[in-house]
Amino acid sequence: MTIVLIRSFILYLVVMFSVRLMGKRQLGELQPAELVVTILISNIATLALEDIEIPLLHGILPILALVCYEVIASWISLKSVRFRRWISGSPKILIRNGIIDQEMMKTLRFSVDDLMAALRMGGVFYLEDVQFAIVETNGSVSVYQKSACQPAEKQDLQAFQPSIDPPQTIIADGHLREKSLSAIGQDRTWLDNILHQEKISIQDIFIFTADKSCAYHLIPKGANAS
Repeated sequence: MTIVLIRSFILYLVVMFSVRLMGKRQLGELQPAELVVTILISNIATLALEDIEIPLLHGILPILALVCYEVIASWISLKSVRFRRWISGSPKILIRNGIIDQEMMKTLRFSVDDLMAALRMGGVFYLEDVQFAIVETNGSVSVYQKSACQPAEKQDLQAFQPSIDPPQTIIADGHLREKSLSAIGQDRTWLDNILHQEKISIQDIFIFTADKSCAYHLIPKGANAS
């Protein structure tokens, strides 16, 4: 038992030292190479803890070696743009000038739900408010709103606007969501009337959102749909 505790403490110090060397980042901010090294370090440390027959040095050396590789790779990436793009990738634009790049979403395997969740995390609940949305190299999505939709300061407000729940995703990639339709207090008849006015079928819709005020936003399938 004493040996296990001592090994655990030593590995704890080594792993903490290694993480500090890699930089102060949250898990969601790790680049692909950093995430791989973090996972490998945790697995190596676990093996050395579970099997006391493995020499402790055999657990410490691989950890330090991986950290050295990561530090060297980080230094090279600072000097070389080409190497940085190769190891970390480059940002990808999902929405440009308010238009969704559906082909890029397929390339990144980004679903409608992924896109809407990313926008909500960026404080944006209306798809039509987005001017640009970029997937960063760490997987996070940066959102830039249209100028008319950007938050105003209190002194800029001229009138009181009533609060309203954010819109629901009624149709996603050609699939109707009955629960979302009920959540805004509407039924299939209301939806069918809109589809008839827009002269489009559910199967041809990429995203259809609406809120309780019956304001809706429709994007048909197709790379150039806005």
